[in-house]
Amino acid sequence: MPIFSGKYYYSLDEKGRVMIPSPLRDTLKRNYSSKLYVTNSTDRKCIQVYPAEEWQSMVEKVRQMPQSKKSVRWFMRTVIASAHECELDRQGRLLVPSALREDAGLDGEVVVVGQINKIEIWSRQRWDEETDPNKVDIDAFEEELASYGL
Repeated sequence: MPIFSGKYYYSLDEKGRVMIPSPLRDTLKRNYSSKLYVTNSTDRKCIQVYPAEEWQSMVEKVRQMPQSKKSVRWFMRTVIASAHECELDRQGRLLVPSALREDAGLDGEVVVVGQINKIEIWSRQRWDEETDPNKVDIDAFEEELASYGL
């Protein structure tokens, strides 16, 4: 089963494109079609990039959920509605739509991270804030993760 992993620092170019690192591109090429879906994360702090196959799997799960639930409608309006179909260009760059760049605060330095079945793109500032070890209760996290066998 393919996985995306790793953390890479890049900059958005003047057109809003970001390089997808070669290890992540290799995983895409070896395991997926060329079609990608770029969308907001649920909290709009970053952009998520799904291979079409992973996107379709998630969409099928959403189809099975009760549409009357507020959380499902919110997910559909936040993630599904913001999705754009795209492909990497010949240089391995991804054009991030301007609305998504604005939602996630992407401008200048970005962090591209593999997240098992998807790729996330963060502004460097938000990434540093989100992953600051001084802002989390490491003991509580370790205890919870241990309950899952990690």
